[in-house]
Amino acid sequence: MTAIPGLANGKLKDQRLLKQGPLARVLEALNGEGEETRVVGGAVRDLALGEPAVDFDLTTTATTDVVVRRARGAGFKVALTGVSHGTVTIVVDGCPLETTTLREDVETDGRWAKVAFGRDFVADARRRDFTINALSLSADGTVHDYVGGLEDLGARRVRFIGEADARIREDYLRILRFFRFSARFAASGLDPEGLSAAIRARDGLARLSRERVRAEFLKLLAAPRAGDIAQTMSESGFLEPILGNVGYPRRLSRLIAIEAERGLNGDALLRLAALGVAIPEDAERLHDRLRLTNAESDRVKAAAATLIGLHGTTAPPSFHGLRTLLFAAGREAARDALMLAEAESETRPEVTAFGAADRFLASTTEPKLPISGADLIARRVATGRAVGRALRAFRAQWIDAGFPKEPGTLGRLLEEAVAGLAADDGATGGGD
Repeated sequence: MTAIPGLANGKLKDQRLLKQGPLARVLEALNGEGEETRVVGGAVRDLALGEPAVDFDLTTTATTDVVVRRARGAGFKVALTGVSHGTVTIVVDGCPLETTTLREDVETDGRWAKVAFGRDFVADARRRDFTINALSLSADGTVHDYVGGLEDLGARRVRFIGEADARIREDYLRILRFFRFSARFAASGLDPEGLSAAIRARDGLARLSRERVRAEFLKLLAAPRAGDIAQTMSESGFLEPILGNVGYPRRLSRLIAIEAERGLNGDALLRLAALGVAIPEDAERLHDRLRLTNAESDRVKAAAATLIGLHGTTAPPSFHGLRTLLFAAGREAARDALMLAEAESETRPEVTAFGAADRFLASTTEPKLPISGADLIARRVATGRAVGRALRAFRAQWIDAGFPKEPGTLGRLLEEAVAGLAADDGATGGGD
């Protein structure tokens, strides 16, 4: 088995989390007198890889009443977040630790599971989704593996526990989790058995709430190999039921390459726009299908609207064009659209022109229209539509002039806008 960075002889190399701090204090309070509590799930996987872990889930042989009594006896806050499912949340120094009594699935319907509580760590491991997520960590630093998770972790492989079809039928969200974890951990692509099972169960995605799909899909898009996985999802018929179209996985891969070249963290929402949006109507559809928040939807819509004028470009706009873009769209939408246009153009990410343009957009002060309707009314422009017409005329002239700030130039442009309004009214035989 390939060496796993964070482990030595089956134990964590760095055990500081188990020696001091909130996690250590909770384990000390819950363990003993015949009960054992362990860290489970993704935190164990990440620690084994030598990566930081922030969120910790615990599983215990103790029933919830025992957990609550011991935790409160140690002076911790306890939130009864899911007592019927054997779950409470212990809060220590502001750090929440979700703690669940060991359990086994008795009945599932693809969304919810009926469980029975027990004391068997092996059975608890076998009810989980993937081998690499079924590891548990005891207070002495030992990592317990009952399903081959360490071997798969060393091989950078994502596999369902047991029969893939059965695991998916228990919860169809595991299809998206399979793609998501593969995008983060799988070094050699998707596990063939897992992919085949996911394809067979593809229609089960329709049974999931859009909110659950959104949360999982955005996590998938943030993963390092999201572009490759999205390509497979598109070819296998998964993107259309999720996005409403087959998507643009090649453009997503290009965006990911640009982010890597510039040392940027993966931006899940921008990646969603790269994968699923070409025009504003696409953004409207994503808002409905994925139940995006208003802020998320507004960002994707603004990027799509700004991108309209950049489709087909192979080089960034001139600096004047960039300032116009910045003025018209705002900094975020301008930068988002420019990166999408760069990804669409398939220009090599190391080419500096687009990078320089992005730096310009990031650092340049957004131009602000230097006059208002009050300035026009002061020049005896009639209130109403005439003010709007004059403002639009001034705006166009001001942009063409390069966004000047000098009072004399601004005064001249303002007079020209007002004079042009008067000339237009004379030509048409009247005003507003």
